[in-house]
Amino acid sequence: MSTKITALSEVSFDQWLPLWQAYLTFYESELTTEQTQLSWHRITDLFQKEMFGYAIIMDDQVVGFVHLISHMSMWTKLPYCYLQDLYVHEAYRHQGLARQLIEHSYAVCVDKFDRVYWLTHENNQTAQRLYDRIATQTGFIQYKKALHSIAD
Repeated sequence: MSTKITALSEVSFDQWLPLWQAYLTFYESELTTEQTQLSWHRITDLFQKEMFGYAIIMDDQVVGFVHLISHMSMWTKLPYCYLQDLYVHEAYRHQGLARQLIEHSYAVCVDKFDRVYWLTHENNQTAQRLYDRIATQTGFIQYKKALHSIAD
């Protein structure tokens, strides 16, 4: 079956939303409707360049997405691209679609960014097997301190 990757701005909120909700469930997270709508607006607003994303389409259906965030770095001339979210519907996994989304991100970013980087949960062994084949694990450990509640 053929696949097509397109900008998220080319698909509808209703096509993306079930995948986004499944992604949040996978990570045992919840967001308000307001935050979800704000995130959608940010990722599809063609007038801002900091956040963007792509959908992968198979059988005329959106079956996965990648969300990307641009930010400057003190270490390089070119900005970094943070791959914040990557998701493929369960029924379409193990067909190379996540890899296609990552490689598409590389292709889009190669002339504009110094690097593409991302995080994954230490328990997500399936994802790590893919990532070990297409990128380099840095060894850095993430720390965070929440400054506002998720409802803010």
